[in-house]
Amino acid sequence: MPMLRVAPWPTLAAIDAAPPVRSARPVPTDPRYRPDPQTPRLGGELFDAVTAASFPRHTLRFRHQRWAERIGLGALTPAEWTAHFARFEPLPGNLGTPLALRYHGHQFRTYNPHLGDGRGFLFAQLRDPVDGRLLDLGTKGSGRTPWSRDGDGKLTLKGGVREILATEMLEALGVYTSKSLSLFETGEALVRSDEPSPTRSSVLVRLSHGHVRFGTFERLATLGHTRALAELCDFVRAHYFPEIEDSPTAVTQLFSAIGLRTATLCASWAAAGFVHGVLNTDNMNVTGESFDYGPWRFLPHFDPLFTAAYFDRSGLYAAGRQLEAVRWNLERLAEALSPLCPRGRLERVLAGLEAGYLAELAARVLGRLGVARRDPVSDALLAARAFCFLQQSRLPFDRLFFDWYGGEVSAPRAFASAVGAGYTGAAFLAFRRALDDRAPARPEALSDPYFHGPGPTTMHLGEVERVWDDIAARDDWRAFDDKVTEVRALGLRLR
Repeated sequence: MPMLRVAPWPTLAAIDAAPPVRSARPVPTDPRYRPDPQTPRLGGELFDAVTAASFPRHTLRFRHQRWAERIGLGALTPAEWTAHFARFEPLPGNLGTPLALRYHGHQFRTYNPHLGDGRGFLFAQLRDPVDGRLLDLGTKGSGRTPWSRDGDGKLTLKGGVREILATEMLEALGVYTSKSLSLFETGEALVRSDEPSPTRSSVLVRLSHGHVRFGTFERLATLGHTRALAELCDFVRAHYFPEIEDSPTAVTQLFSAIGLRTATLCASWAAAGFVHGVLNTDNMNVTGESFDYGPWRFLPHFDPLFTAAYFDRSGLYAAGRQLEAVRWNLERLAEALSPLCPRGRLERVLAGLEAGYLAELAARVLGRLGVARRDPVSDALLAARAFCFLQQSRLPFDRLFFDWYGGEVSAPRAFASAVGAGYTGAAFLAFRRALDDRAPARPEALSDPYFHGPGPTTMHLGEVERVWDDIAARDDWRAFDDKVTEVRALGLRLR
């Protein structure tokens, strides 16, 4: 299918000539703002220069002030914030024009060579002043690109609200996720098949540690661009895995590190009860960061067959198959890297994937239970018995971790809870035996009023829909603001 160009896109020469730039609205002096546009160094093979859509309205709905301050943008005035994150005037010293990234990918295990940033772009890159990592500011809903195909390149306001709620909840639960930095309502009426239409529009800016997808490598391998593939590996090593030095085994080490981070991410989803919904290779980031939230859901109760996407009729990306999905995706990444390293050598790295996943899952489950670690075998047994009990009892997923936070010392509180009568049966006794004699990891947290309240902070579908109903019906954002505040308080308690 030919790609539609809807505007006279700037040339690669224009990109090279444009950054760094001086913004007409300079950012207030803040040493934490450290612009560092690196992606243009890869050349035009991996992106297209684009222009942002012009929106009829710019109504700020969300600003993540804490992360803005961390990256040196916290002092932006409302007018400056609008200029940079709704009209997309360049940040000083940064990209002079946005870049829509090119990639391919397997979607539901069918290869699609017509992908790319169809409703987003890379807007800016900077260094995290805390740890020095390269950060991306990317958009969602910023208009059409050469990769939009038949889409309008826009984001519904509900889609933006849902992404904020997902990233806030995952961050609170300790999942490595992109951050929702900004959301503007943009004053257009959009038509969608999966929402009552016409529906309101928005543009989102997310903060992440890179947007290099598995599908980025797949595209270069499919096109036979081996040199560009090697250059991309060098770029990823330099900026996301600097501990890996250039050597004959560098590609194997890189693949191993990506596999470990991916297994860690998958384990963190499982412990959080999170189902991504669409684990295509173009939705997998080499940094092991969760991003790009569409039909996500949090488990109401543990069910391995639970799916988040209504269109996932085969259950390919069901809750209990997420590890299988990411392993399959890693195998496709190994295929893409095979021009640089024998595929068999790369796939041997995957032999330890499940073991790494189970070890991380045990650590995450113990963290949610607030109990001390002991040894790998007993820790893994406790995690397995927790999931076994949750599956058999069908009690609310988050309730177990809330009621039994701190271990056996919380037994009186757990049995007195709203679901206390459900703590019975052989599966529960096995869980309790595995929990026995575990010391609280954070004894001081047990006196927190939260753990003596009515129940856990959750982010289930009904809650998300109620938040949206208030916005859609009355433009009432109080439930949204309250939910974000509640979730952030949870994150502080669990640290």
